[in-house]
Amino acid sequence: MACLQGTALFLGKEKQYKKIFGLPSLINFNCSLWEDNGMSVKRFAFAKFSEVTEECFLLFTLILLMFLASLTGNALIALAIWTNPVLHTPMYFFLANLSLLEIGYTCSVIPKMLQSLVSEARGISREGCATQMFFFTLFGISECCLLAAMAFDRYTAICSPLHYAAQMSRGVCARLAMVSWGVGFLVSVGQTNYIFSLDFCGPCEIEHFFCDLPPILALACGDTSHNEAAVFVVVSLCISSPFLLTIASYGRILAAVLVMHSPEGRHKALSTCSSHLLVVTLFYGSGSVTYLRPKASHSPGVDKLLALFYTVVTSMLNPIIYSLRNKEVKAALQRTLGKKKVLTHG
Repeated sequence: MACLQGTALFLGKEKQYKKIFGLPSLINFNCSLWEDNGMSVKRFAFAKFSEVTEECFLLFTLILLMFLASLTGNALIALAIWTNPVLHTPMYFFLANLSLLEIGYTCSVIPKMLQSLVSEARGISREGCATQMFFFTLFGISECCLLAAMAFDRYTAICSPLHYAAQMSRGVCARLAMVSWGVGFLVSVGQTNYIFSLDFCGPCEIEHFFCDLPPILALACGDTSHNEAAVFVVVSLCISSPFLLTIASYGRILAAVLVMHSPEGRHKALSTCSSHLLVVTLFYGSGSVTYLRPKASHSPGVDKLLALFYTVVTSMLNPIIYSLRNKEVKAALQRTLGKKKVLTHG
């Protein structure tokens, strides 16, 4: 019954979609297949950002520039850490993993987003949408866990400096990174399978730039309140648990710093954490506003702006934050780029 109701709604809006997509017909677009007096959506289509071509082209240019800056910055950070033995420490090992996650994070959504902005080919198959959701969730959840591991590394370095080498050995660091990637993989498999096991009977327009969880779930047939609640619980746990671990680590760090007698020691301890703390604030701040705010406050326009921020802007800012505030990284980048001059202290 739900599928038949969705079919009627879909047919009633065909003219509207024809205008939006600039296509002769959604059936010709192969959005759906008719089966057993119902309709099973086999293709989705991303909503058009604007009917004004100049606005779409301007947004395309801005996102492309930020995307290239993000790829270049994160690739240079990873390459600098890989090629400079002085940076083969736990902190920079995690930073290299973070850069790789950021590259995968942006590459999973930005290319299709750019295509949709300047092309009428805004369609994506059901399988392609599931694949995009899988990789986006994989890299996003893995980054949540990795940021918590990085906070634990800073806590150990500042609060237990004498035991730091033993507690954060190469094997421990590798296991923490593997756990981060493993949790991301398990959550992404579970969430993607759960959402795409639902029935989709039209319409097929995704009110977003990519196949994110809420806009896809909104297209499912019938009452999806229980599904939305289940997804919300999982996302909340995956975001809040690493965040609470991060906050706990920095709470202990702050307590340790406050009892230090040396102003230089306090400054050094805080400076080693400031970059990471700023990245944590940007990532968790945008993620929490996007996924944990009440459903009633959601709107396609706001969701799209937030999506641009946490998929493009934060990924572009992370290499800048770490390189500008870290002289070792700046020196390594100069050596990697073939420059002879190394930054002096001071």
